[in-house]
Amino acid sequence: MPTPTDVLSYEVRDRKAYITMNRPERMNALNRELMGALTEAFRGADADENVFVVILTGAGGRAFSAGADLKEAFAEKRKPEWKMR
Repeated sequence: MPTPTDVLSYEVRDRKAYITMNRPERMNALNRELMGALTEAFRGADADENVFVVILTGAGGRAFSAGADLKEAFAEKRKPEWKMR
């Protein structure tokens, strides 16, 4: 079973894996940490022969997911590129 993190919870009940994205302050926007946790959770559910269904939800009620975390993406682009001369 995948390890729950601050950004994601994982629970199996009645042959269903419940995966909840937990970044409501960012409308569950997908950053590197959440994407890694989702990958681990889906792999765990796939490997568990007791799981027949995966239900993916988003915490907070404002949005399922806003998509990519643009704040993180633009922060990566603003990092200076070091070029060798």
